[in-house]
Amino acid sequence: MRAIVFGLALVLVGGGAFAAAPGGMAHVGPGSFRPIYAADPSTTVIDIPAFELDRVPVTNGEFLAFVRAHPQWRRDRVPHVFADDAYLTHWAGPVELGPKAEADQPVTRVSWFAAKAYCAAKGQRLPTEAEWEFAGAAGEKSAEGATEPGLRERILAWYSRPAGTPLQTVGRGTPNFWGVLDLNDLVWEWVLDFNSTLVSGDSRTGASADRMQFCGAGALAAGDKQDYASFMRLAFRGSLEARYTTSALGFRCARDAEAAPR
Repeated sequence: MRAIVFGLALVLVGGGAFAAAPGGMAHVGPGSFRPIYAADPSTTVIDIPAFELDRVPVTNGEFLAFVRAHPQWRRDRVPHVFADDAYLTHWAGPVELGPKAEADQPVTRVSWFAAKAYCAAKGQRLPTEAEWEFAGAAGEKSAEGATEPGLRERILAWYSRPAGTPLQTVGRGTPNFWGVLDLNDLVWEWVLDFNSTLVSGDSRTGASADRMQFCGAGALAAGDKQDYASFMRLAFRGSLEARYTTSALGFRCARDAEAAPR
């Protein structure tokens, strides 16, 4: 027996069962935020329409159910152009998690292509960078987390953890103002337009390059020079290619608010 049910409390796969992560989607926004960088230098505030966002990152167990339902995304079948050699290599087998990938840990070593396909299979999408940053900017008590003492320090403390630190299970933290968990203290996360802010087709070598986006000049052009965590996220995303995977890069899904079921 195999039942693939996304977003509910139980997933049955191959006769076995495991409890799904505390799931569902949170309603985020509408609102606005000040990006650390913007594609248009004259843009200081970005309006964010209301959207729905997964409360927690996608887990190994949920992604296993997806892979079994869509075997073209097994690690032994996915085309090399869609995922690098490290894709899901921490799993015990193509359709087996094993001791290094607990069902309720966030799935990592997934490419942008695979994450996008997972969300599409649910009738959803990856969040845009602006949506993710807007949701991630919230504190526990307000949508403006920068006003809450200690928030940025806690985020930077997570960024300073040694590589290879075992991942916690999802949903163990405190929800933010929007009811979303694990945005800033569990894994890095793919976004739909992951490399659109700091890098464009000719931004490094073209005659029309915006040189204020790189190196020391980039720091001078930043909208909030104290928001080092945001700069780290943008720099990390800008270093990625869509087929890349890492041991600390996962994802969650989003959808337009008007597309949410009533």
